[in-house]
Amino acid sequence: MEAFSGLKAPAFVFDANEIVRHLHAMADADGGKTQADRLTRYYYKPDGRHRKADSILHKDNSYVMVWVDRMGVTAQADSLVAWLHGLADIGFSEQAFLVADIERDLQRMRSLDFDQHKNTINQVAARLEYRLTKACQRYCIGQRFGFVNPYRVFNYLDVEKEDSLHRVVKYRGLFDIEMDLPDAAYFVQVLDKVRHDSLSAYLHQIQPTSKYYNELKDMLKQSATAADRQRVLCNMERARWHRHQPIADEGKRIVVNIPSYHLYAYGPDSVLEMRVVCGALKTKTPQLSSSIEYMEVNPQWVIPMSIIKNEVAHRAGNSAYFASHRYHIYNRESNQEVSPSAVSAAMLNSGKYRVAQEGGRGNSLGRIVFRFKNRFSVFLHDTSSPGAFQNVSRAISHGCVRVSKPFELAEFVLDAPEEWLLDRIRIAMGKTPQTDKGRHYVSTHEDEKQRQKLIGYVPVKPRVPLYIIYNTLWYDKDGVLQSWPDVYNYDEVLWQNLQTYVE
Repeated sequence: MEAFSGLKAPAFVFDANEIVRHLHAMADADGGKTQADRLTRYYYKPDGRHRKADSILHKDNSYVMVWVDRMGVTAQADSLVAWLHGLADIGFSEQAFLVADIERDLQRMRSLDFDQHKNTINQVAARLEYRLTKACQRYCIGQRFGFVNPYRVFNYLDVEKEDSLHRVVKYRGLFDIEMDLPDAAYFVQVLDKVRHDSLSAYLHQIQPTSKYYNELKDMLKQSATAADRQRVLCNMERARWHRHQPIADEGKRIVVNIPSYHLYAYGPDSVLEMRVVCGALKTKTPQLSSSIEYMEVNPQWVIPMSIIKNEVAHRAGNSAYFASHRYHIYNRESNQEVSPSAVSAAMLNSGKYRVAQEGGRGNSLGRIVFRFKNRFSVFLHDTSSPGAFQNVSRAISHGCVRVSKPFELAEFVLDAPEEWLLDRIRIAMGKTPQTDKGRHYVSTHEDEKQRQKLIGYVPVKPRVPLYIIYNTLWYDKDGVLQSWPDVYNYDEVLWQNLQTYVE
């Protein structure tokens, strides 16, 4: 090798320390706000203030070059660039993934087109190393998990409570659909794919494959206006979230799509469709995934504190108001009922008292409620005001979902129910019985309150999956993709968050 040493050109020699120095400078100058950007910065410039990034580094806080080795730039860079040239198919800009910059430096590296100013071999190597990682992570995280984190966007959107200086104390939770989220371990997984596996095969593997997503991709090609394109891109982003917590396509499941104001209960051979009422703009119905666990017939309504403070407390002392609404006040500690004439607005606002409405005719929950676990205290229920289902815009509730066909939904969620069980529910809900046993019961029990108590708690086994979603492009009962109004203006919120990637 010593015989060849005179042929070595200093301009074409890598200096690892110089490359690292340039990488640190790029990390310092990078103001990108996506998770991919943050993790890329942490990887190439370890900083003790960012301890959550420790897992992507070696124990000595060093890191391994991914795209650059002693021979130049690996062929994995070409695989990535080839995939990035397909960004237009999903409506995104190559500029957001630094494609032109990467291709320009690849050409410099491979033609040895360096200078002594801004394009030394070490500067070009550092730029390729940093930009390839950033572009790759942006693409992989986006296609695998979504380019927008809905937990961050929707759970910090509506202010629920402020302090005396108008500083936000609490935001209203609006999103809790189970889904995978990227972390530092995934960042490392992608880098390992680059260093040890076929990157092209992995990029193919993470593409969304649902029927819904592919229909939207086809629709994107046909979008004639900017508004149409925006709507498609927002729903394509939603499809990326749902791919890892998919809406089941087998067995029973219930889907409430807020923009369409409809509930679809999918069975093996049929679809039960009904109109619903959802939350108003100030009390939006949250997006969530759960499962129906049980029903309550003629439930008592325990009024939430937010409603007590806004609608009930100022009626304190008005016994006629409480009697006409069949509201009862209880001391939370002793569970003893308290006379409405003996409480003040301050007492009700203190949280030491609960207010509940009797079950039965006229109850705000109607005659039946469908319970499922969630952190928002919302549920599906009947209503004492069915006229609202005739409205075109049905965003008027405090957050729960009112259903227009409550008995039919009860029949749907039960697994092969006996006719007497169904008749007990009918009778308790004030409906006409369909069996001889039920008709005999009604003829011998004239007291309505006694009929209401015929059945109360009804378990649902097996539990029925429930999805409350917000898709402005979604299917009707016949499986045809339809456009629905953006009732909560969520498309606009998503669009603002997608601007990083869109031309």
